[in-house]
Amino acid sequence: MARNYFGFFLLIVLVLCGAALGAYLRWSTGEVGAIQARLFASVSQTAMSGILPVIQKQKTDAENITLLFAGDIMLSRAVGDVIQKNNDPRFPFLRIKTYLDSADLRFANLEGPISDRGANQGSIYSFRDDPKTIEGLTYAGFNVLSVANNHSMDWGRDALTQTIELLEANHIVPVGAGRNETEANDPKTVEVKNNRIIFLGYTTLLPKSLNAKDAAPGLSTFDVKKVSETIRELKSFNQANIIIVSMHWGEEYQAYANAEQKRIAHALIDAGADLIVGTHPHVVQEVERYEEGWVAYSLGNFVFDQNFSDETVRSVLLKVTAGANKILSVALVPIKINGNFQP
Repeated sequence: MARNYFGFFLLIVLVLCGAALGAYLRWSTGEVGAIQARLFASVSQTAMSGILPVIQKQKTDAENITLLFAGDIMLSRAVGDVIQKNNDPRFPFLRIKTYLDSADLRFANLEGPISDRGANQGSIYSFRDDPKTIEGLTYAGFNVLSVANNHSMDWGRDALTQTIELLEANHIVPVGAGRNETEANDPKTVEVKNNRIIFLGYTTLLPKSLNAKDAAPGLSTFDVKKVSETIRELKSFNQANIIIVSMHWGEEYQAYANAEQKRIAHALIDAGADLIVGTHPHVVQEVERYEEGWVAYSLGNFVFDQNFSDETVRSVLLKVTAGANKILSVALVPIKINGNFQP
C-alpha cells in the first residue's frame, strides 16, 4: 500500500515538473510574450492616449539635422560679369547645388547689397549686386544670410533696405541689419525639425554712425557686454535654444585669429552662445572648441573673385550636426573656387 502511495506521489511530481518545463519553453519561445502583448492590447485607448504623444514627442525631438555654413558671397564685379555672360543668376552655385541640398539649413555672409538703388558711398571697393542675383541665392537654398559686414552700406541706406526687402520676399532671413534699430538688433529664430535655432549677426568693422536708428535703416549695434546680456536672456528663457552668432571681424588674409577675435568669441560663448561663425579675412582661420561652444574664426570665401592666391580660392564649409536642440558635432568640408568663381 505504501508502495502505491509512493508511485502516485512520484507521478504527481513528474507531472508538475513537466508543466514547469513546458511553461519555461513557452516563455523562451515567445508564447508568453504573445500573451503579454494581448494583455497590453486590452488596455483602454484612453489610458494609452496619454502615453503615446510623450513617446512620439521624445522621438521627434531627438531627430538630427545638418546645418551648412559658408563664408563670403559677393555677386558683383567680376562675378557679376560672369553671371551676365552666362545669362544665369544661378551660375555661381551650379557646381555646389547638390551638396547644399543635403543640408536642412544653409547660412552665409552676403558681402554687399542686392539693389539698383542708392549712391556709391565713395570706396573704390564698393559692391552692389544686381537684383536678379536673388534668384541664385534662392536656387542655392540659403535660409539665413548675414548682412552685417563692411560692404552692406556701400550704396547707402536705401540699398540696404532694398536688400532686406528682397531677401524677405524670397523667404531668406536677413540677420544683422534692419529698417530700424529694433529690427536690426532682433534675434532671428528658425525652427528646423523641432530644433529652435536663434541667429544674431554683427560686424566690428564699421563706425557706429552706420548703425540703425529709431527710424533709420542700418546695421546692428555690437557691444560685447550688451550682446552677452542678450545671449544670457535668450538662454535663461529657454535652455534648449541653439544660439549662433555671426561675426564679421578680424584682419584680411591673416591665417590665424587675432587676440580681439578670441576675446570676443570667448565672452559670447561664456554667455551661452553655442557657435560663433566668422567671416571677412577671405582666408580660412582656425576652428576652436572652447568650453561648451565652437568658434569658426573665418570660413574664407565662398563665391568671390579673389583668384590671386591659393589661400583665397581654397576655403571650407562648416558642417554642423545638431539634435535635441544642441550641437552634436562640427566638421570642415574643403572647397575650391574655380576660374569662373564657382565653388
